[in-house]
Amino acid sequence: MADEAKAKGNAAFSAGKFEEAVGYFAEAIALSPDNHVLYSNRSAAYASLHKYEDALKDAKKTVELKSNWAKGYSRLGAAYVGLGQLNEAIDSYKQGLQHEPANEALKSGLADAEASKSRSRPRPPSGSSPFGDMFSSPDVWAKIQADPRTRSYLQQPDFVAKLREAQRDPSSVTRHISDPRMMQVIGLLLGINIQTADRDQAPTFDDDNSESSETSTKVDSKPDHGAPVHPEPEPEPMDIPDEEKEKKARKAEALQEKEYGNAAYKKKEFESAVQHYSRAIELDDEDISYITNRAAVYLEMGKYEESIVDCDQAVEKGRLQHADYKMIAKALTRKGTAYTKMAKNSKDYEPAIEAFNKALTEHRNPDTLKKLNDAERAKKDLEQQEYYDPAIADEEREKGNDFFKQGQYPEAVKHYSEAIKRNPADTKAYSNRAACYTKLGAFPEGLKDANKCIELDPSFAKGYSRKGTIQFFMKEYDKALETYQTGLKYNEGNQELIDGVRRCVEQINKVNRGDISAEDLKEKQAKAMQDPEIQGILSDPIMRQASVLTDFQENPKAAQEHMKNPMVMGRIQKLVNAGIVQVR
Repeated sequence: MADEAKAKGNAAFSAGKFEEAVGYFAEAIALSPDNHVLYSNRSAAYASLHKYEDALKDAKKTVELKSNWAKGYSRLGAAYVGLGQLNEAIDSYKQGLQHEPANEALKSGLADAEASKSRSRPRPPSGSSPFGDMFSSPDVWAKIQADPRTRSYLQQPDFVAKLREAQRDPSSVTRHISDPRMMQVIGLLLGINIQTADRDQAPTFDDDNSESSETSTKVDSKPDHGAPVHPEPEPEPMDIPDEEKEKKARKAEALQEKEYGNAAYKKKEFESAVQHYSRAIELDDEDISYITNRAAVYLEMGKYEESIVDCDQAVEKGRLQHADYKMIAKALTRKGTAYTKMAKNSKDYEPAIEAFNKALTEHRNPDTLKKLNDAERAKKDLEQQEYYDPAIADEEREKGNDFFKQGQYPEAVKHYSEAIKRNPADTKAYSNRAACYTKLGAFPEGLKDANKCIELDPSFAKGYSRKGTIQFFMKEYDKALETYQTGLKYNEGNQELIDGVRRCVEQINKVNRGDISAEDLKEKQAKAMQDPEIQGILSDPIMRQASVLTDFQENPKAAQEHMKNPMVMGRIQKLVNAGIVQVR
């Protein structure tokens, strides 16, 4: 119940109905008297009504309940400013900055209070702009940036141009007085509320106990230090056309419906949330956040097609109205998510991937990027599953065998590759393609296929035979020998593997006897030196400190002693096989 009263209070505050907001916040406080956020919100509402004593009382209660919360000190400072107690205001802002040094609202409030304390503002000369020099103050930009109602204006080039013109020539303000944004800023600088349409309120479901207004209500015109405090006179009501009044009222009501929708969404009352967002869309068809919020609800309800329709509508309207690119990206991401939820085959992921890619061109969001990667991975997995057909794989492998026998190895590779696509677990297809690559001299590719054979079936003799043959042709006799020997552990008596061992031993002995050209020896040693295992043996402190390698070259008797150590013997044998150490 307290959350519902709070949501109503936030909606009333956003609509400029501050008395009503105070009532709702009071109702929420009665239900949850220890909630510091409620006191903070009511303080903001009191300050908007210029009831600074009440605002101060609630701000003190906020700080009492949560002394490390920066927003409480912001409310406290604003209340003191309204009462003209600038020293206390400065102290409050400084206390808040001790807890959160980067808080822009506190820094802006402190700058305003210190500036008001140090200067006395002269009355504008007769005949000057009715708005005086309010736009010439150096903290104008900070105030606009700190207030969530006006922050987005600084991202709109036409408004920035008007603001700069107002700073250069205060009299130009009267030419832009019809712009609701300018009226909103004037109200902010005067410290009063002038109700205007909120052009760029961003949607969110992440309330996180934050208040409806992110910045404290401030008064720009402050009394001189030591001078008596007098309330600043309210301006005369402006004559607003009935049509404009009705439009503003509808926008305010739409915002209130949105708050109700957000509250219902958090409670997972989705049907109620849809009703509130739909009503908001009827009242104000210019704000696409209502549409994207409803799309999010449909997504949670499993109504994916309805969600996609809303997302498309939000994107279309957003582009026409030059909406924030992040809002458009959010709509496209939700559209992609809806498509992934509906996907039943690989083709169904294509529109989802397209939507995610479009969203990333608008705004590169990590969450969207992750969704894109997940969709692409899911599509690839489904494609493999859909393409799987062992019968066709066998047919393609047989076609490859026919071309292999005819010596047409490139054609054979093509059919073996198709067989692997149809059945990625077919060891024979990998083995046969490895044989083709060997014939074509593509040893790295063949070695990769041979390793895949062994990975799929560690007892598959052909896999070891293919791998050993390729290593032999690469003159890596020691590695080939190890491969053949490993294969024999699974297939004792296999003649291919036995013949492979014999060939490797002959070549290794040949190298050891020196029956190899200097050029071949140099090539073999260079290749061995690139092997991480060989590098590790040569850099091993034990091998170096015990002078093992030197003894093998210069002291045969000492070398025999070293060979009594099984670890040293194994390492020396690897170096001998690699041609690094030669036994004479």
